[in-house]
Amino acid sequence: MASVGAADAAPDFEQEEATEQTVAMATPEPAESIEPPVEPIALVAPTRLTRAAPMLAEPVQRYRFRDAKPINFGRASPRHLAVHGVDVSRWQGNVNWGKLRAQGANFAYIKATDGGDHLDPMFRKNWRNAHAAGLKRGAYHFFYWCRTAGEQADWFIRNVPRVEGALPPVIDVEWNGESSCKRRPSRQKVLEKMQVFMDKLERHYGQRPIIYTAPDFYRDNLRGAFLDYPFWLRAVAQHPSKVYPGRKWVFWQYSGSGLSHGVRGRIDLNVFHGDERAWRNWVGGRQMVAETE
Repeated sequence: MASVGAADAAPDFEQEEATEQTVAMATPEPAESIEPPVEPIALVAPTRLTRAAPMLAEPVQRYRFRDAKPINFGRASPRHLAVHGVDVSRWQGNVNWGKLRAQGANFAYIKATDGGDHLDPMFRKNWRNAHAAGLKRGAYHFFYWCRTAGEQADWFIRNVPRVEGALPPVIDVEWNGESSCKRRPSRQKVLEKMQVFMDKLERHYGQRPIIYTAPDFYRDNLRGAFLDYPFWLRAVAQHPSKVYPGRKWVFWQYSGSGLSHGVRGRIDLNVFHGDERAWRNWVGGRQMVAETE
């Protein structure tokens, strides 16, 4: 979900940020010849449980997507999982959410913000229309390494409403070679910035954020880190277990070349790690403090 946009023109802030709590550093990882340790499951308990998980009114739609560049995942095919969804931004243009839902999109993560001053111009429209079509919706922020974490969190909070039934917010962390910001902070600084951002979102929305990442960024920064956070992993050529050994995940982005009625061009395809019952329980156990949209 690499982002190119107005945030690239943002000023380059040099001030240092202090974390509100110390980020635990990973222990040394075993050599490749040794079986990697299995990390604690990422399906962490929600921050706020207000009632027993309700049954969802919307039925789970069966997978009907096509793929311009299909991959044979073998026995680990995402088609064996029940609950598929998409992520979208302005690059998908005007989405027909009813048609997308009928194609098998049960949830959508919608690009909201990046950096400290850029709002995706399609966010508000997508946010409303995805919900109206019966999809579970969440918002994601593309993290910009040349802005402070605090101002980025404030910008996301300013633009993404707290609404009942929304999915947890997502921080999208990756290296973006097309960005004007060429800074690649140290691993320690990356983890500190992420912690500041995620702490502010968790306090505001009452849900622990999900971390979206790609293989190279994960390798450089996230192996062994944030063990009590849910992960959304990009793995479009192999199963996540091959790309991120030992890491548990909630969502798997298995294609960047999906095709669907309701969308012109290609769209990212994702799947939830669990069956339909697990999905209903997971979604039902998450509750945002509602406010007027």
